[in-house]
Amino acid sequence: MAKVAFIGLGVMGFPMAGHLKIKGGHDVTVYNRTAEKAAAWAEKFSGKSAPTPAEAAEGADFVFVCVGNDEDLRSVTSGDSGALHGMKPGSVLIDNTTASAEVARELYAAAKQKGVDFIDAPVSGGQAGAENGVLTVMCGGDEAVYERVRPVIEAYARMVGLMGPAGSGQLTKMVNQICIAGLVQGLAEGLHFGKRAGLDIEKVVEVISKGAAGSWQMENRHKTMNAGKYDFGFAVDWMRKDLSIVLAEARRNGAKLPVTAIVDQFYGDVQAMGGNRWDTSSLLARLEK
Repeated sequence: MAKVAFIGLGVMGFPMAGHLKIKGGHDVTVYNRTAEKAAAWAEKFSGKSAPTPAEAAEGADFVFVCVGNDEDLRSVTSGDSGALHGMKPGSVLIDNTTASAEVARELYAAAKQKGVDFIDAPVSGGQAGAENGVLTVMCGGDEAVYERVRPVIEAYARMVGLMGPAGSGQLTKMVNQICIAGLVQGLAEGLHFGKRAGLDIEKVVEVISKGAAGSWQMENRHKTMNAGKYDFGFAVDWMRKDLSIVLAEARRNGAKLPVTAIVDQFYGDVQAMGGNRWDTSSLLARLEK
């Protein structure tokens, strides 16, 4: 059992912290900007909450963070009352936020200055993956530190991998989002075409899902897409945030991402339709408007 802090109790962080407490058997203290949510977590999981990130991190062996974006991350780690101000030498800061590779490298350096280690560890698998403890975790950092944190991370993951030095986890998450964006748009267009052609979509998917066209998105989203229901996963607002990080990194490294850039614009159209909180499969709604 380790002493663990978890900062950020959104739809992902709340269950992830719960798995660290129940499945991992760790002594967990949480912090959330909305204190009521931290109190609710502490009551549900028989854990503890703290009024600031620094106080949550005090004495912890591992400090996890899962917040919204780069600036949120900086605020709760190196800002006033941030976690780094409370962490002890030799402890590890693990960032589950989907953020830029730049901020990952920045926090790696800031942590080292305080005698603390850092792993960027963005996750994939959505809310359901977090609730079921089966997330995929892509890590960046030092190998020896990764080997220390991997058994702890496994409380909420079914796949954990070290991708390279600091920032590599975030870069791998960007690859993940690039692939998803193209897949979902292709699936949306396929279903749209099939419906316009008068085909039975269930019969179509039953056949083509067993061939080269099959994907997780097809298997898990075609029914809800066909029914015009879009409240089953990762929100459009979050995907646009992620794709903005991807496209900014591509401008820096020279990668050409024409499909990703177009799909990002399509998600902007979905937002204009009022679909900010619809899940990412709502690209079909744009085609059917």
